[in-house]
Amino acid sequence: MAATTKYTSLCKKKDEIEGQIKELLDLLESQKGVGLKEPLTDAEGYPRADIDVYSCRHARHQISCLQNDHVAVMKEIEEELTNIHQQAREQKSQADMLPQSSSVDGPVAMETDRLPFALVDRVDPGSPAAYGGLEVGDELLEFGSVMSENFVNLQTLASVMQHSKGRPLRCVVIRKGRKVNLNVTPNTWSGPGLLGCNIKPTKK
Repeated sequence: MAATTKYTSLCKKKDEIEGQIKELLDLLESQKGVGLKEPLTDAEGYPRADIDVYSCRHARHQISCLQNDHVAVMKEIEEELTNIHQQAREQKSQADMLPQSSSVDGPVAMETDRLPFALVDRVDPGSPAAYGGLEVGDELLEFGSVMSENFVNLQTLASVMQHSKGRPLRCVVIRKGRKVNLNVTPNTWSGPGLLGCNIKPTKK
């Protein structure tokens, strides 16, 4: 099943919000690099004369509002991904109930309608990915609620990881031609990211 219109719309909204936040951050950077934390008043408590204090305050307020909007839309994206995944599972269950003229006990032929959408090409030692059993060369068939049918880009995986931090995710991979089921728990660790591996898209 392809990504729904709602999911596509939510991803577009997320991108728009991120673009607006970037523009506002660029504006703050242009004001002597005040960013989100630098004081807008001088040592005596007066508004700084070297920057546009009003614009900086307004930008910071807008960023705060947009960040709340971003959290909300990311939650909606995750919920929609879960719905898409559930619908796909229900369709598969219905298909499995139909009589089959033949069955192939091959390593990958068990799910000919499901294709890998990404490849793991690096796994850091001691990372959540390593503890979860991911290996270099694994091809992702499922990652939580993400499958080939609803995978858009790596941000799709990132949103699922962020909203599943500290909770195990069902991960199905093709490894050396055979399907392997894993439980991977995204979490903070001593290295970068929540998984500690590199994943690159393979879906065309």
